[in-house]
Amino acid sequence: MKPLLIMVLLVFSFSLIGCGGNQSGTSDQKDTLVMADVSWDSVKVHNRIVGFILEHGYEYPEPKYVFGETLPLLQGMSTGSVDITMEVWKDNYEDPWNEAVNSGAVLDLGSNYPDSPQGWYVPTYMIKGDPERGIEPVAPDLKSVSDLPRYWAHFKDAEVPTKGRFHNSPPGWGVTEINETKFKTYRLDETFNCFSTGSDTALAASMVAAYEKGEPWVGYYWEPTWIMGLMDMTMLEEPAYDPAVYEDPNNRGCAFPAAKVLKGVHSSLETTAPEVVELIANYETTLAENNDFLAYMSENNAEAEEAAIYFLKKYPDTWKSWIPEDIAQKVAQALEEVN
Repeated sequence: MKPLLIMVLLVFSFSLIGCGGNQSGTSDQKDTLVMADVSWDSVKVHNRIVGFILEHGYEYPEPKYVFGETLPLLQGMSTGSVDITMEVWKDNYEDPWNEAVNSGAVLDLGSNYPDSPQGWYVPTYMIKGDPERGIEPVAPDLKSVSDLPRYWAHFKDAEVPTKGRFHNSPPGWGVTEINETKFKTYRLDETFNCFSTGSDTALAASMVAAYEKGEPWVGYYWEPTWIMGLMDMTMLEEPAYDPAVYEDPNNRGCAFPAAKVLKGVHSSLETTAPEVVELIANYETTLAENNDFLAYMSENNAEAEEAAIYFLKKYPDTWKSWIPEDIAQKVAQALEEVN
């Protein structure tokens, strides 16, 4: 498998060099920048927010958005065929990311948004009710995972009616096994069935179906996602994160570590495009903003470009803080011309 992976990385890297980075047009034209586009929507939106600002504020050509998986794109960052990445989940790619940064090829420009949480969630209406929907609070004292056993009957599993149902992440995900271990550590296997969802789509669908009906639901999820933008969910408390406990494969009985989501640029931009480095360094959003534009995409079947415009129009105070006033005026003027 390793020789095949290396071959794929090399082929992808050469293809990036052939199609991308730091291409110059005419002598008075700025270089076309290349941005790492991966499969999840938030990256695509952040890329196009940056792209709109670069094009209309700094008068760069429209960036090239190169689609691929994270590892090949990081290889492209190291070689200089990719200029900018807006979301690297460091915990998932810590070694290659550190290698790229330590080599001097890539500049780590900090977090895109606050550390991304993950954990076990329930609909907030179970705890607080929802008067507008006529929903009474059925578990007003449900605050932590340790409270789940006394409320198990509300989460009754149709297939195992003597227990509640906890919706785990799909098979094959690293976190699925972690949840199973937590489950046993918290002794929830005595009152709950750890139900394996078949895919991320099935996991999301189970939550949405319960929420739309105003029914109980408990399971694993993470932020930012469109679901968290559309629905009011509460993360259950766990014991504070402790690396020794969390890394013990026979325990795991503490909160998940928050995932770091980083931005970076190829180091050559410090010389060739320092204003771009400044923009990416200043670029920072909130989890609420991310959940919001992802929910907008889902509700409106919108493309990433549309969601970027939605963000720029709705959150001017956020993006104006990233750039000089004269650049912000150009971006604002361009936005007025977009329907």
